[in-house]
Amino acid sequence: MFASYRALFCDLRTDQLLDVLPLQGVSFDDYLGKTGTASGTIPIPNAAVAGRVRAAVTPGRTALWIERGREIWWGGIVWTASVQSTDRGFLSMQVQAATFDSYLDHRRLLDTVEARGVEQFDIVRQLIDYAQQAAGGDIGIEYGSETSGMARDRVYSRYDVPSLRDLIDQLGKVEKGFEWRIAAFRDPESGRRIKRLQLGSPVIRTGASDVVLDHPGPVMSYAWPVDATGQANVWQSRGASDNTNQAAESVPLLSDLLVDERALAAGWPRLDGTSDYSTVIEKPTLDAHARADWDAARAPRTIPEITVHMGRAPLSPAMLGTTIRLRIRDLWWPDGLDERYRVVGMAITPPERGRPETAKLLLEAP
Repeated sequence: MFASYRALFCDLRTDQLLDVLPLQGVSFDDYLGKTGTASGTIPIPNAAVAGRVRAAVTPGRTALWIERGREIWWGGIVWTASVQSTDRGFLSMQVQAATFDSYLDHRRLLDTVEARGVEQFDIVRQLIDYAQQAAGGDIGIEYGSETSGMARDRVYSRYDVPSLRDLIDQLGKVEKGFEWRIAAFRDPESGRRIKRLQLGSPVIRTGASDVVLDHPGPVMSYAWPVDATGQANVWQSRGASDNTNQAAESVPLLSDLLVDERALAAGWPRLDGTSDYSTVIEKPTLDAHARADWDAARAPRTIPEITVHMGRAPLSPAMLGTTIRLRIRDLWWPDGLDERYRVVGMAITPPERGRPETAKLLLEAP
């Protein structure tokens, strides 16, 4: 790895620095709406380095921070490590890590939690508190006091034993919902490494001005997939089953049937879609989930990807949620494309021999 990047291995609970180790072949990414990942290989040339690696890297207990210069560009938890030896005796360790939100995949709700008319961001913070107030559960996730203006009624039963990640994701994927992530960065004043809950309703937006990216130019290449496999113009969602009457057949709660009459009249074939919310017991809540899913399913999903030369454009992982202005002129767009898109994902590939430092951006219409 070039000197501008460093891999810091720390204790997950205390963030105490355990070691700074070389990480080769590194790549890392982060997204809005799903967990980001990082991977790389630690070379082990001698017994002294082997001892350092053994002491610093414990999957499930070790945090990995990736620095570029003095800035934190990625942070997460090492979940897997594999020591490998070649036929010539060269040793290395391959590590894979996931962003700090992955911790909530490994925590379960073991108590019943009820919220009536509670701001949805406060419900998220309540779930974060539930995770961190348990013995051994505090990994240092911080949060603010922002609000969305949307109150929710929710009852989470301990008998479902749901993961905290699933509860937060499901709460956000509803009509007038929100996006969330655990942002990793260095505090500019104290220099402290920060894990901070970031919330945005209905989406996370950052940045005050558009970044202009051109192809040809800083944009080296692009992919423009259109995916209709999940498209639907008729929708119904299923909720929890009614088990109160043991003598009757158990049937699930159903949302209203939603039909896009305008699309059918315009010539579209009928495309049915459904979603399951096995813990939802109230019809208004289920209807709100159904409307949100239906809205998302009615148009073909287009997530453009562009690969940008980092030496020609001022990019960083802090741009997640930022709006860019993309301009393309080529055979596909002979008259030129000039549109704005929101950055919802970013994958960084540091420079190596003969390969420039690049960033792949995943985009959506703002």
